[in-house]
Amino acid sequence: MLKVDSASQIDFSPNENQGMIAKMIGDFGAKEIVPYQKEWDETQEFPVQLFKKLGDLGLMGVLVPADYQGSGFGYLEYVTAISEISKIDGSIGLSVAAHNSLCTGHILQFSDESQKSRWLPKLATGEWIGAWGLTEPNTGSDAGNMSTVAKKDGSSWIINGSKNFITHGISGDIAVVIARTGEIGDSHGMTAFVVERGTEGFSGGRKEDKLGMRASETSEMIFDNCRVSKENVLGEVGEGFIQSLKVLDGGRISIAALSLGIAEGALLAATQYAKERRQFNQPIAKFQGISFKLAQMATELEAAKLLTYRAAYLKNKGIRVSKESAMAKYYASEVAVSIANDAVQIFGGYGYTKDFPVEKYYRDAKLCTIGEGTSEIQKMVIAREILK
Repeated sequence: MLKVDSASQIDFSPNENQGMIAKMIGDFGAKEIVPYQKEWDETQEFPVQLFKKLGDLGLMGVLVPADYQGSGFGYLEYVTAISEISKIDGSIGLSVAAHNSLCTGHILQFSDESQKSRWLPKLATGEWIGAWGLTEPNTGSDAGNMSTVAKKDGSSWIINGSKNFITHGISGDIAVVIARTGEIGDSHGMTAFVVERGTEGFSGGRKEDKLGMRASETSEMIFDNCRVSKENVLGEVGEGFIQSLKVLDGGRISIAALSLGIAEGALLAATQYAKERRQFNQPIAKFQGISFKLAQMATELEAAKLLTYRAAYLKNKGIRVSKESAMAKYYASEVAVSIANDAVQIFGGYGYTKDFPVEKYYRDAKLCTIGEGTSEIQKMVIAREILK
């Protein structure tokens, strides 16, 4: 999608890999996700074994080169993968996105060769599930004031503190953790560490009871005199926050893709229902109030796709995408909420029940406007970029 040829004409058709990925996920999801998603949602079960199977399909290392047992695809294929999974179940899409773009993505971008060989194959194959720790109870968007600290002790670092709202904070086998190694508020006073599960002093904490995305585990991570080797530092000491901002540029494309999938799933369900549901001796799709609503939903979804795939295209080119990824994430997430809301309205009373899929899309969509930077933070990023 969004391929530019020598005549500067834009080709919007999916490439062969995207088509293959979409079909594979559709077939897999019908068998391995749809029959269980209601149970997972109600019990908040994180289906670990499902992610092992997704690893077998290459979906846990979409962007990881084949040298490290990944799929070796680019961001166009990655957006397709996340959106197609999220069209089936947003919570599964969220976990796949967090694993790929945050934990795995951080290691892929900023580790040395020894570290890549040590960790990427296990992540890319789904043998290990990854977590990424930046957010803290009192420092959401204000990460510069984080209280988790790491102090040098010989050839090791000792980490103390806690992180919250962490995807896979309990079940993750490995985590990239940002801790303060300098002064509070210093953007060069934070460092990224890799901490493996089983390291003494590293544990999962309270699991959040959430409105939506309930099959995606969200919890605390706790560090109590957790000792890690200097070989577990990613990049240079003091670069952790700067690295995180770059990781989030790609992560926001992930959330945009997640939003696309949820929005498309809700729109498809609403369109089908509008054609089948009859009132006053005709399908409700014949009523202008419904058909116009569907038209607006479809148009907003297409606009969100263009922003998202444009950001993915530029990311593939190695171009800085702070503005473009923020725009895609901001618009697509707000569109997902709007489309899910309208889908519930089209279903009427049935849309408010768990017998139909749109109430879950409605609950899941809201997280997209909050995670990896709220809509308000995206506006700040966009404004900063255009006012330079």
